[in-house]
Amino acid sequence: MKRVYVNEKWCLGCHLCEYYCAFANSGKSSMVKALKDHKIAPRIRIEERNNISFAVSCRHCTDPLCVKGCISGALTIVDGAVQIDSGKCVGCYTCILSCPYGALSTSSEGAIQKCELCAKNAFGQPMCVQGCPNKAIVYEER
Repeated sequence: MKRVYVNEKWCLGCHLCEYYCAFANSGKSSMVKALKDHKIAPRIRIEERNNISFAVSCRHCTDPLCVKGCISGALTIVDGAVQIDSGKCVGCYTCILSCPYGALSTSSEGAIQKCELCAKNAFGQPMCVQGCPNKAIVYEER
């Protein structure tokens, strides 16, 4: 299965992936309409430690602890990717606590949010990959 991988040697720490992610999940037709005057809530985020920048997002584990810990069945594996059914999420945040990578976060809609590889969008590949100016983020099978 294809997944998002980040090469921290190439990451500039520019945060563009976060903006592209927020736009991709906004449901708007343009980035300006989606992000102007809004606090972004990306499903990928850039961390910086010891002068190294790296992106944190869902790794779509083969045996995900977040899915095992989800008491409502809101998290499931679909075609190898961990997906959310926001209507089922009860907001207990057990999945956030159980993810060893810190890839899940709260959402303003009450449910949790995480990278779903832009599966619900018609972009072909994740927008963070398309928007990375240095090609530090790739979408490939390894």
